Amino acid sequence: MADTVSYRPKAGEIPTQPGVYRFRDANRRVLYVGKAKNLRARLSNYFAPLRNLHDRTRKMVTTAASVEWTVVATEFEALQLEYTWIKEFNPPFNVQFRDDKTYPYLAVTLGEEVPRVTVTRNRNIKDARYFGPYTKVWAIRDTVDLMLKAFPMRSCSDGVYRRAELTGRPCLLGDIGKCAAPCVGRVTKDEHRAIAEDFASFMAGNDTRYIRGLTEQMKAAASTQDYESAARHRDAIQALEAAMSKTAVVLPEGVDADFFGIAHDELAAAVQQFIVRGGRIRGVRSWVVDKELDVELGELVEIVLQNAYEGVSAPPREILVPELPEDAAELELWLTARRQENGDPAASRGALTGRVGLRVAQRGDKAALAQTVEMNAKNALILYKTRRSSDFVARSKALGDIRDALGMDDAPLRMECYDVSHLSGTNIVASMVVFEDGLPRKDQYRRFSIPESTDDTESIYQVITRRLAYLRPDAAEAVDAADAAESPDSGFDGALEDDGLDANALGDTVSGSDAAEPSTLDDELAAAAEKRRARFSYPPNLLIVDGGQPQVAAAARALEESGVQGIQLAGIAKRLEEIWLPDSDYPVILPRNSDALFLIQRIRDEAHRFAITYQRSRRKRDISSVLGEIPGLGPSRVKELLKHFGSVAQLRKATQEEIAGVKGIGPSLAGAIHDRLGSR
Repeated sequence: MADTVSYRPKAGEIPTQPGVYRFRDANRRVLYVGKAKNLRARLSNYFAPLRNLHDRTRKMVTTAASVEWTVVATEFEALQLEYTWIKEFNPPFNVQFRDDKTYPYLAVTLGEEVPRVTVTRNRNIKDARYFGPYTKVWAIRDTVDLMLKAFPMRSCSDGVYRRAELTGRPCLLGDIGKCAAPCVGRVTKDEHRAIAEDFASFMAGNDTRYIRGLTEQMKAAASTQDYESAARHRDAIQALEAAMSKTAVVLPEGVDADFFGIAHDELAAAVQQFIVRGGRIRGVRSWVVDKELDVELGELVEIVLQNAYEGVSAPPREILVPELPEDAAELELWLTARRQENGDPAASRGALTGRVGLRVAQRGDKAALAQTVEMNAKNALILYKTRRSSDFVARSKALGDIRDALGMDDAPLRMECYDVSHLSGTNIVASMVVFEDGLPRKDQYRRFSIPESTDDTESIYQVITRRLAYLRPDAAEAVDAADAAESPDSGFDGALEDDGLDANALGDTVSGSDAAEPSTLDDELAAAAEKRRARFSYPPNLLIVDGGQPQVAAAARALEESGVQGIQLAGIAKRLEEIWLPDSDYPVILPRNSDALFLIQRIRDEAHRFAITYQRSRRKRDISSVLGEIPGLGPSRVKELLKHFGSVAQLRKATQEEIAGVKGIGPSLAGAIHDRLGSR
């Protein structure tokens, strides 16, 4: 028996926020819905060794073919969304909802010439609009009975309707006012269809105006001591609320809106849509698309909305997006037309409530939900990129395409990428990241400190020169000379602080019977130098620098001076994602949706991230060490200063009096801090 299932996600792919997860089989049927305070911790329990799982759990995870999740803001939202999806999907492994026949649906048969409303368990009625499932049969039947008073549409069977047409006499419901009686011509068929559409609109929006009307009637009856009528109204309110209680309430009642979250980069975009009707989440949609062009967020919003509502889906009255497009007014008109075409009764009559409005949530509950939707989109994009780069077939094709595009003899099985980071010319650092077979090798990442440099091209030249020194035929002498010429703080730094590794965990140590114990300081230094050379001993097939022609020219100069052969050099310019080669007047343009460009972009982004992380850590360490040299200023006061001013830049701008206003900082100490920072 295998240790676990094949579709197990990597631990780093699963977010640690609260959320709801779904297991699906090979036919995309939902098998199980669950909630979690921490999705990563909860899902890891399902992917323990199969022999350790409970029999039922083992059957579920082996029957499933995939798992997916939706992140929410709070545990309470996770509970509500889990409840909603269990009602919607009836997963077979959720015990309390195992029998699908137990739960009825409310259907409005808009596909018929004379639509009718019915409570049914049949989900295959053609062109019917379904609502539910509901947990209490009596509640939905009572709700229908109540709503027929406000929306007197047909609820009889086809046989009863035809008999009324032949006899010219309506059924009992027509006589008591719960049907408009289109069978005998009291209303036309078009008028009756309008009533049916109003009924469906009420159910889709969970409109509570009817409940408020019943409440007022109940109070009025009670004030006149008509307790029998008040009791009937009370029972009607309870029935209607029971029918509406199936969905998760996240916003005030009466809110009909779609929330869109978009996460994107130059090559791909992930979209999340939360469908809210009457303040309740009624559905979630998500999709990822490859981008042929690098469009701005506003333009991307327009494309997403057009794609989302190009079918039969009717837009709600309010759509929340991360950014308004330039032609927002025209887009609102288009969405309003779609709302009319897709049968919203209020919109088709030109009512004010039918107009669609685009908004950006600024504050309050809507902003909180919009943030949740955006967080789901970001997680979806990360998962998409991770899985795409981890796919063996895609990686192999990407490496082959890079070989062909750059004119290499072989595929670049080992690639190194370099990036430079600084703060206004200070604290200059550089990073080196390594990808082998299209996957990152974080144990071989390196970072460099650069004491002096005139610009980015000079920094690239220095870093590439120092790296290639380890590949020269006279590598030992070259590295020793470089070490002797450099200050202790200017060389290679092997620690990987944000990856949880240190220089002793890089796999280059010697152990066992072949290990020779250094007996002198010289032997120890020689062993350390040999270890450093071993860490750089593997030459790359492709060396990439972050930048265009100037950066590539600087790296080419370093490569030529080193005498190292057999390394292809390239640079990637971020603005247009162009690939530049040495001594080339024109860039190599890879297709926007190609796996080759996707891989090169990912290694460039990883180099940028690693350099930024190191540069920020050095800045923080520098200011802490400077302030720590001031007598009487300990770590707690340093922390208080940075917390008060928000940044080192603001602290440097502060006057002596402003510094003295910080808790625990007196006038004399404030003067020392001001003088110290002012001298730097």
